[in-house]
Amino acid sequence: MTEATPQLLHIVIGGELKALSSHEFADLSAIHFVGAFPNYKAAYDAWKGAAQRTVDNARMRYFILHAHRLFDPETGQTHEH
Repeated sequence: MTEATPQLLHIVIGGELKALSSHEFADLSAIHFVGAFPNYKAAYDAWKGAAQRTVDNARMRYFILHAHRLFDPETGQTHEH
């Protein structure tokens, strides 16, 4: 029996930044949620597509969030901060 590959949740979001030197979004209500993906490869492909579609806007940026890092693999619980 083949062991299943673990699901590593990645979320891709984007939006226009306040400044090129910042990671702060200009308008949080305008964040573009591209999607949630089960692995980095799928997230990267989605990120690349979204980034290429907005290449004419220098302040538009997309990010891959490694959401699986927010969960404790032993308990499945989220990390409290």
